Amino acid sequence: MTTLTRFSIDGMRLAVTEDREAITTYLHDRGIRFEAWECDREVEGDDSSETVLKMYATEVQELKEDSGFQSADVIQLHPNHEMREELRGKFLDEHVHSDDEIRFFVDGCGLFYMHFEEEVISVMCQRGDLIGVPAQTKHWFDMGPRPSFTCIRLFTSPDGWVADFTGSDVAQRFPRFEDHAS
Repeated sequence: MTTLTRFSIDGMRLAVTEDREAITTYLHDRGIRFEAWECDREVEGDDSSETVLKMYATEVQELKEDSGFQSADVIQLHPNHEMREELRGKFLDEHVHSDDEIRFFVDGCGLFYMHFEEEVISVMCQRGDLIGVPAQTKHWFDMGPRPSFTCIRLFTSPDGWVADFTGSDVAQRFPRFEDHAS
């Protein structure tokens, strides 16, 4: 279930909701794009990035035309992925991007955190969720110790995913994926 959790900057849980309309409105008010998209095609764990992009070519093209995105890729991780621990560690560090980042979950789930001055919000995204993190928004992503997700990522830069890590340890003070999932 898609879930939004609000925390004070010191890590105290302020509110939790699974109400999609409330989640969409709250994120929109923060400048974060959040939408429910149709996921009527089944992604298999061994599908290549090219296959996934072809499956959702119409949606990717619409996003590119609508929002000026220049590049799209697929990130796909499963519990037996040999680099899952390394990748989890990389995404768990707070970072920003110089351009907008869109993630469209075509399978599985993952936990996005966004850090604002007065609060941190987390969104447990599920299959069919599209989330847009605006440029320069401090955030991190937790895929869990046994990741299971496939996301199409879109960027306004042709370089794709390029992160500028903040050096902050703020992400270490908040619950992990496995704490939310239980």
